[in-house]
Amino acid sequence: MGDHVAAISIEGLSKTYRRSHLGRVKTSLGVDGITLSVQQGEVFGLLGLNGSGKTTTIKLMLGLLFPTAGHVQVFGFPAGSPEAKRAVGFLPEIPYFYKYLSGREVLRFYGRLSGIPEKAISARIEEVLAQVRMTANAGRAMREYSKGMLQRITLAQAMLHDPRLMVLDEPVTGLDPLGLREMREIIHGLNQKGKTIFFSSHSISEVEKLCHRVGILVSGRLARVVNQSEWAGEHGRLEEIFVSTVASGHQKAFS
Repeated sequence: MGDHVAAISIEGLSKTYRRSHLGRVKTSLGVDGITLSVQQGEVFGLLGLNGSGKTTTIKLMLGLLFPTAGHVQVFGFPAGSPEAKRAVGFLPEIPYFYKYLSGREVLRFYGRLSGIPEKAISARIEEVLAQVRMTANAGRAMREYSKGMLQRITLAQAMLHDPRLMVLDEPVTGLDPLGLREMREIIHGLNQKGKTIFFSSHSISEVEKLCHRVGILVSGRLARVVNQSEWAGEHGRLEEIFVSTVASGHQKAFS
């Protein structure tokens, strides 16, 4: 696929959850009619309140969920296809690893799962550890890691197979100020190396610092896409845009 192909192309994407209980089927809306294109080399942030559909959107992009309507393509390939999976590195909101393994052992385990040739694994592990600034702590057991260290090892795992697109679900949640800064610098560094970054967040200030564009989800709908030029140079402007978009989106939903 050529360089002109969008990193992520979303068309009319909808997901309705159906739950059956005592013979009754309840439906709830995950996302509704999202259309969006994210260009190669872009840092795109997805903002929304809890329950607005951020994680559903990400799971649909990764092929972990199937849409009720519409479709997602990653570099021109259907979401969830082997070609799309090879192109994506994913950092989940709540990572789970075997706590008795060291950071380096966890990366070796995932490197093998990713199909990285055995000869190349060790060198690649050291490369990503250096990138996420975890070389000094890579021999420690995961159970000893702070939240920030855990996030960085999870990011290293997502980077191992050298994907073109990084998808990060709430990458800064629960980090202290130093952890926040380190994560921001690592994400920025990945983008400088040509990686496309798509991440969801509650943290408007982090989104403001990192993103070229921001999508605002309200009740499962993409209410607005904002360009960096609309908030750059005016502290607090993105927060104002977000609050007014959410408020008007809720008014429409309930009117």
